[in-house]
Amino acid sequence: MNHNLYACLRQGFPADLQQTAIETDQGLSYSWSDLERGSAMLANWLESLSLPPASRIAVQVEKSVEVLMLYLACLRRGHVFLPLNPAYQQSEISYFVANAEPALVVCTPANFGWVSKIAFQAGTRYVVTLDEQRGGSLLERAAHHSDVHTPVVSKPDDLAAIIYTSGTTGRSKGAMLSHANLLSNAQVLKDYWGWQSGDVLIQALPVFHVHGLFVAIHGALLNGSQMLWHSRFDAQRVLADMPRATVLMGVPTFYTRLLALPGLNTQVCAHMRLFISGSAPMLVDTFESWQKRTGHTVLERYGMSETVMLTSNPFNSDARFGGASQRLGGSVGFPLPGVQLRIAGDNGELLGSGKVGSIQVKGPNVFGGYWRMPEKNAQEFTADGYFITGDMGMVDAQGYVRIVGRSKDLIISGGLNVYPAEIEDALNNLPGVAESAVVGVPHADFGETGFAFVLARPGFELEPAQLLAALKSKLANFKVPKQCQVVNELPRNAMGKVQKNLLREIAGKLGSGSN
Repeated sequence: MNHNLYACLRQGFPADLQQTAIETDQGLSYSWSDLERGSAMLANWLESLSLPPASRIAVQVEKSVEVLMLYLACLRRGHVFLPLNPAYQQSEISYFVANAEPALVVCTPANFGWVSKIAFQAGTRYVVTLDEQRGGSLLERAAHHSDVHTPVVSKPDDLAAIIYTSGTTGRSKGAMLSHANLLSNAQVLKDYWGWQSGDVLIQALPVFHVHGLFVAIHGALLNGSQMLWHSRFDAQRVLADMPRATVLMGVPTFYTRLLALPGLNTQVCAHMRLFISGSAPMLVDTFESWQKRTGHTVLERYGMSETVMLTSNPFNSDARFGGASQRLGGSVGFPLPGVQLRIAGDNGELLGSGKVGSIQVKGPNVFGGYWRMPEKNAQEFTADGYFITGDMGMVDAQGYVRIVGRSKDLIISGGLNVYPAEIEDALNNLPGVAESAVVGVPHADFGETGFAFVLARPGFELEPAQLLAALKSKLANFKVPKQCQVVNELPRNAMGKVQKNLLREIAGKLGSGSN
């Protein structure tokens, strides 16, 4: 049996391949045949390069349907797709390229100069370009190849993608996801979320991220569902598409910005079947406001780059959970079928309902480990094979999972992971900075944002706005804190460790989350 993910997704395409698969906000229309033929041409071009099997293909471009075709081509050819946020800067790309050693890098034409220099110095053989308007050398080269391609035979554990997720030390980790990891999760979600004939997905999420690329797109492809493709989230355009769509997947920011529009009401949402939110915690106020304005209850779920989706609030009444059908605000629901989830104490002991501890998971969707980091794999998997997520949570008496915090101080801002240690390292290297500490604070729009506390070196006067401006040249914009405070000292415990819990309280008193 061929476990190639593309071959399995292809079985979900409709019989009539001339039907519309994707409509874009730029007025373009792609048929299912276009996806099949376009990804075949790209796969044949990849084959012409004679790359070693399972070569890494690093891609840092803006969102487009052609990026999706390239992803599908990598699956077809048996290579490993490595999506990178377009906001990453040179130092970040240098690390990813050095660590992953991609055989091919795809970047925007505007960035070709510096990206190609980094890639070629690291030993990458090929660098090509792709822009949002279907320009660049990638498509020019693929255009000369056949539009017929037979997917390679893949084993379940063959790598399909590597997703980089930053660590608390600032050193990014590449989560290795197999064809079986991704397919198993897509199949479970197709059933669990009640995908049905005629569903139309609003795809406004980025495609360098698990949520947009794997959860949303895999669901639509496996179900043969049309996508209304948005190059970026625009609340007014998303609202305009709702009367002809049935499913929206988003982050809490989507919902807060849609709620700000006077045109959001029960009538415009009447054709919608399901609203899903994840990648960041949704405020209960947002959850309740959405119910009142639209008549729909958002379905919140929980996943990670390392595991894809783990839990979900119920779609319908489910006998496996005592007939529970209520979607609860502040909860991420129940473990998905096939997922084993447990709560462990500080010493590894299993905790009962209502007890807060470390969330640990096991299942066919859980990744095989971090790329070239055997020491991290030994630390982050238990002896009996559970992945230690780093999230703190509890399971209540009804079986609903609630996440109460993150042991690694992860900040999720607008659905994207932000790690304080990486920001602190950048701050500490700025002139005049002696030390810094970054904490996450609640934000009505982004879910969370960073708040930086900075100590000045003797004889230096620091200006918060200038510090934040300096960070923007060193880090992707989503990582830059929204607020900064210069302080005379940082609160510490008896061992000299900065007490970030106290800093969060201080940030709250200073009006955090208001910008």
